[in-house]
Amino acid sequence: MDWQTRLAQSSLTTKIILVTALCWFLVLALGQENWAYGFGGFIPLRLEDGFEIPGALPVILTPLSATLLHADFMHLAFNMLLMFVCGKGVEQALGGRGLIGLYVIGAYVAAGGHYLFNADSAGPMIGASGAVSAVIGAYALLYSKPRNGVGGWRHVAALAGAWIVIQLLIGLTTLGSPAQIAIMAHIFGFGAGLLLARPLLLWRYRDA
Repeated sequence: MDWQTRLAQSSLTTKIILVTALCWFLVLALGQENWAYGFGGFIPLRLEDGFEIPGALPVILTPLSATLLHADFMHLAFNMLLMFVCGKGVEQALGGRGLIGLYVIGAYVAAGGHYLFNADSAGPMIGASGAVSAVIGAYALLYSKPRNGVGGWRHVAALAGAWIVIQLLIGLTTLGSPAQIAIMAHIFGFGAGLLLARPLLLWRYRDA
C-alpha cells in the first residue's frame, strides 16, 4: 500500500495533525515565521477600523489560519499530542464531520474569547490550542463518568471548573514571560467542546 492510499484511508484526526505539522515545517524551512504570524495569526486589533496589515489574510479567516502556525516545535508537539490522544476518541463518537465542525467552531470561539480580553492587542495569537481545547472538552464530556451520581449540567460545570482552574494556574506560572499564553482562548475553546459534544452526537445519530 503506497503512502497516498494510506493517507486517504487515515483518520481525519491524523490528517489534521499532518497538515498542521506540514505547515509549521514549511514556514520554518522558509525562515518566514515572523511574516507568517502577521499574515495568518489572529490579531484582535485588526477587528477595529483603521488597523490593517497589507497582504494579510482577511481577519475573518485568521482564527483558522492561526491553528496552522506555532511558535516552536514544543508548541506544535504538545498541541498535536493532545489532538492525537483526544481527537480519535471524539472522531469515533461524533464522526469526521462532527470532529471537523467541532474543531472549526472551537477555533472561532477561542478567538472570540481571546478578543474579549485582548481587544486592543496588536500581537498575533497563534497555535491550535483553542481548537484542540474544544476537542478536549468534547472528549472529557463524552468519556468521563459523573461521580457520586452527579450528572447533567452539574457534571459539565465540574469539568469546566476544573479546566478553568488548570488554565489559571498555567497563567500564573507564566506571568512575566515574553511568550504569553492565550489562556482565555483555551477556556472558551474547552467550553465550546463541552456545549457542542452532545448536540453533535445527537446530530450524527439523528436518523438512527
